[in-house]
Amino acid sequence: MRRNNAIIYICVIIITLLLLSMLSIYAAASFKASGFSGKISAKAAALYEPSSESFLYTKNGNARLPMASTTKIMTAIVVAESCRMDETLIVGPESVGIEGSSAYLREGDEYTILELTYALLLQSANDAATALAYYVAGGIPEFADLMNAKAESLGLENTHFTNPHGLDDEEHYTCATDLAKIGACLLENELLSEIVSTYKKTFTYGERTRTYINHNKLLLSFDDANGIKTGFTKRCGRCLVGSAMRDGIQLICVTLDAPSDWNDQKEMMEYGFDILESVLICVEGDFAQSVPVLGGSKDSISISAKEDVWIIKEKGESATIKSINIPRYLIAPINEGDAVGEVVFELGDRTYAVEIVANESVSAASRENIFTKIKKIFR
Repeated sequence: MRRNNAIIYICVIIITLLLLSMLSIYAAASFKASGFSGKISAKAAALYEPSSESFLYTKNGNARLPMASTTKIMTAIVVAESCRMDETLIVGPESVGIEGSSAYLREGDEYTILELTYALLLQSANDAATALAYYVAGGIPEFADLMNAKAESLGLENTHFTNPHGLDDEEHYTCATDLAKIGACLLENELLSEIVSTYKKTFTYGERTRTYINHNKLLLSFDDANGIKTGFTKRCGRCLVGSAMRDGIQLICVTLDAPSDWNDQKEMMEYGFDILESVLICVEGDFAQSVPVLGGSKDSISISAKEDVWIIKEKGESATIKSINIPRYLIAPINEGDAVGEVVFELGDRTYAVEIVANESVSAASRENIFTKIKKIFR
């Protein structure tokens, strides 16, 4: 009996080591840096590809500058994360008559959060920004704290907010690269992404009808534009966070204090689309193979790539396989769709993991069958 127990114990240790053992294939890849040679009027600028978190171009990208109403991108993010869009608020006296762009709110009027978010992002309404801030946080400083907390969670080091609308304040600033990341965060929210891509929106409540027009001319003048927000004060100059999606590639472009912002943005965007491409590196079902199963009602199961995987890369560059990480054995029970390994692709200093899953289920066998199979393996 002791001898049998010792054999089983040794077998378990060996099997555990086998499960930890992975098949690895290594290859090298390079990612060539490209240069943008266009002339940009902006004091600071950035061109960003969010899926790879890559900046294709920057000019004074980390310089702290005021950003005017592009502030409202973060305002919308905080609002969307703090309340439901179907909630309603009653406009208070503190939100009436705010200087600058306005939705002309009146004290006592009732609005949904959704309508005020459209007013915020399309019409750039400072009174809507104020009303939302008071509703969410009870005041401007308290709402600014929420904005700064969100900025910190995004890892932004050159951004600080003091208000929800972007009116001039010495302690209210960002930089082009931070603002690009804030824009990317907004686009991750499906509803907010839809709002900033809308040129005109009308709301009707009873006898009240309001139409909000987007200030972002890129939506009408640049193919595939889908956002995001304009801004202007005399101190800040013309500020713009633009975005466009073409052939599966999403770009975000930031210009701060740019006399010719529309042209700056179009030139930078075209540059980005010219050098990038979206490619399929893995198709669902790739890397199919059969893997032995220990302790199961079946001796083996099939596994393969879970889904199609697309990546954004520079034209002319190739992604290569860095490692194939699949255990030599699996232990039952296993459910269809369970992750059992991964294939890692490498492109420059970036990696992309493709999940390998079980294509079928297998239940656990009885204890007697488990020991029988272990003994067979080592005979």
